[in-house]
Amino acid sequence: MPESKTVAFPRDFLWGAATSAYQIEGAVAEDGRTPSIWDTFSHTPGRIAGGDTGDIAVDHYHRYRDDVALMARLGLNAYRFSVSWPRVQPTGRGPAAQAGLDFYRRLVDELLAHGIKPALTLYHWDLPQELEDAGGWPERETALRFAEYAQLVGEALGDRVQQWTTLNEPWCSAFLGYGSGVHAPGRTDPLAALRAAHHLNLAHGLGVQALRSVLPAGSSIGVSLNSQVVRPLSQDPADLAAARRIDDLACGVFHGPMLHGAYPETLLEATRSVTDWSHVLDGDLRAAAQPLDALGLNYYTPALVSSPATQPQGPRADGHGDSPHSPWPGSEDVAFHQTPGERTEMGWTIDPGGLYELIMRYSREAPGVPLYVTENGAAYPDKVDDDGRVHDPERIAYLHSHLSAVHRAVTDGAEVRGYYLWSLMDNFEWAYGYAKRFGAVYVDYATLARIPKSSAHWYGKAARTGELPPVEAV
Repeated sequence: MPESKTVAFPRDFLWGAATSAYQIEGAVAEDGRTPSIWDTFSHTPGRIAGGDTGDIAVDHYHRYRDDVALMARLGLNAYRFSVSWPRVQPTGRGPAAQAGLDFYRRLVDELLAHGIKPALTLYHWDLPQELEDAGGWPERETALRFAEYAQLVGEALGDRVQQWTTLNEPWCSAFLGYGSGVHAPGRTDPLAALRAAHHLNLAHGLGVQALRSVLPAGSSIGVSLNSQVVRPLSQDPADLAAARRIDDLACGVFHGPMLHGAYPETLLEATRSVTDWSHVLDGDLRAAAQPLDALGLNYYTPALVSSPATQPQGPRADGHGDSPHSPWPGSEDVAFHQTPGERTEMGWTIDPGGLYELIMRYSREAPGVPLYVTENGAAYPDKVDDDGRVHDPERIAYLHSHLSAVHRAVTDGAEVRGYYLWSLMDNFEWAYGYAKRFGAVYVDYATLARIPKSSAHWYGKAARTGELPPVEAV
């Protein structure tokens, strides 16, 4: 779309930013919180760049009022955050810890007082360590415990939170946590990864049921998937088959059960060397396929794959960290290629067309279900200038192009109701520690001072007006 034209969004469109508990809260041992798998993982030597941990993170637990006020000054009307499971249910079992729930009550009240709509995610990867010690996501019991946890949080916050998400990026939980081992808990077992994926599907479904049993009418319940846009290197049948296998593992393994009540037959066939899927019990897929009020899509970059015959030299270029162990069970031999084009500091190709493709695909996969872009953003090597400001024109261009892709999808009939920038502020970027900055707000990690970047002011103007400012407008 030519930049001279006005790119205007629907009046009720949500302009938000997103974070997750372990990445920002800190206070890991306060008010009864017990360790999560990310506490354990980050304290294991060699797991995190720079030996960083989320012990303090950006201290949002103590600074949330200032952070909410900052969102309000920028003009955001929605905020997507996650609840720390071990903060509100320290052992992953039993009654809730009221001190932990009280933090989220205060946070939500602060958001509502500033006219910001809270969007709550129940699980953004911080499994209580005690549940991992009992087997973690590869075990069915974890899904049952998740449903209990969902009900506790629903009972506590259902009177003031209308928008609910069960899981964030279950693909990462299953395949990076139990397959390649680059995320917590750091296990490298293809069978465990596939079992984890299934029990995450089951947890989602049971969690939806638990929430519906306690939330008031009109509440919105969904899930956030990081389904990939998978492209074949060529139209050769072998490359097309490779793309099919990766698409099944990246997308179908979750949207199949959640949206359609079945795993793709091609997925079951491609993984027979790993599992016979006997861990899928009668009723599991019916439980997973609960009707949804919303579907969240997280998008960063597409994948380019080919048959094993064209395997490139060097590390696997799938954008999911460097590990000798593959996060693609049964398809370890598929070749991943760097897609052409400009890249972010993560090495991810900037391709807003992929976001458009993803939205339109899920408009077909889940007809009638409102869509939200629940994560989208970019890391750049941001620095504070001599004038005390942080100028990030690359991120502004990134946001403009991707929001333009969202607008194009809306124009073409997709029911996209909101966009959540990843991330509100710089934070603990998982295995990268504090080395990668995704925030619209710069955080000085020595002082924890917050400095809105140029992109924060640009995005805030978009939020206030409902229109995309020109790229050069700061």
